[in-house]
Amino acid sequence: MYELLAEPRREVAVSIPLRRDNGEVEVLRGFRVQHNLSRGPTKGGLRFSPDVSIDEVRALAMWMTWKCALLDVPYGGAKGGVRVDPRKYSTAELERITRRYTSELAHVLGPESDIPAPDVGTDQQTMAWMMDTYSVNRGRTTLGVVTGKPIALGGSVGRADATSRGVVHVALEALKVRGISTHQATAAVQGFGKVGRGAARFLSEASVQVVAVSDQYGAIYAPHGLDVPGLEAHVDRTGSVVGFAGSEPIAAKEDLLLLDVDLLIPAAVEGVITAANAGDVQARIIVEGANGPTTTEADVILNNRGCLVVPDILANAGGVVVSYFEWVQANQSYWWSARDVAERLESRMLAAWTRVYDHAESRNLTLRSAATSLAVQVVADAHRQRGLYP
Repeated sequence: MYELLAEPRREVAVSIPLRRDNGEVEVLRGFRVQHNLSRGPTKGGLRFSPDVSIDEVRALAMWMTWKCALLDVPYGGAKGGVRVDPRKYSTAELERITRRYTSELAHVLGPESDIPAPDVGTDQQTMAWMMDTYSVNRGRTTLGVVTGKPIALGGSVGRADATSRGVVHVALEALKVRGISTHQATAAVQGFGKVGRGAARFLSEASVQVVAVSDQYGAIYAPHGLDVPGLEAHVDRTGSVVGFAGSEPIAAKEDLLLLDVDLLIPAAVEGVITAANAGDVQARIIVEGANGPTTTEADVILNNRGCLVVPDILANAGGVVVSYFEWVQANQSYWWSARDVAERLESRMLAAWTRVYDHAESRNLTLRSAATSLAVQVVADAHRQRGLYP
């Protein structure tokens, strides 16, 4: 069983010839890995990044398998990527990259086989191009082949902020089990992008004092809480959290991770809490909005110090849950209201939190060990029940 789950079911590598706007031709490299198909079609994002490699895509595909199993979403895990820096290419060039990638992989993609979604360096426009390319090749519009699409093309309301909402749902539950009132709680959010910005907003709406936030340009602090709606307007106007009125700068933006707060949400990049700084982290609770922000060594240090770490495969699973909702709606050609989506997301996140927390308490496990073991058990059971063919 270990060997079955350790190896991806299918890996595809493709060459993507691209004609640049100046007429020159270059060849890019793309990948798609389907880790597991036992519980349904595979699901996972497509990223455009100069750091994309088959090893990275392979690891992220497995991550998606556990995330889907933990949230009881009937998918296996997949991931895709193109080794390209999207900042160095025009919109027309990115469209050609996306359409060629989709054409090369059309034989493994599909609403009943493998369903991509946006990830690093891609967005709803990328998904629109993918859906169109796949549909043209199939001779019919197939809305369910991707998720994260524009609303006008079968996207779901609530998809854009689903990950942030999911993070906050479990963060509020974590505060409860630690006996911390939301009205007295303080929080710091690392990252003010797709996940962090929404997390700060929803925490503020839940009466949690967000005292610090950071982005790639710097970090700010306000001991009595930041005006989050005002901060969002400032970011829209200036492009950064730096210089927001009523706040003071944090000399080194990484020091945000070390602030004395009840709740810390690392929602930027992986590997930010390490053995080197974990001993100085003062937060009582860490909720992982990003994928892999805590290293294995740091995890041990935090656990020994009594810090409650809510792992990424639970905390940031809201995105894949609402992606599943979008897929269901597309297949049925019936669209839900924003209230329906929000209520069903909350129900899924709280049910998963309860399963993980109860399992951790009954077995004396960390939340990460509990979440991982539950997810692996779900997939292993599916393998056993299906049997081995031939």
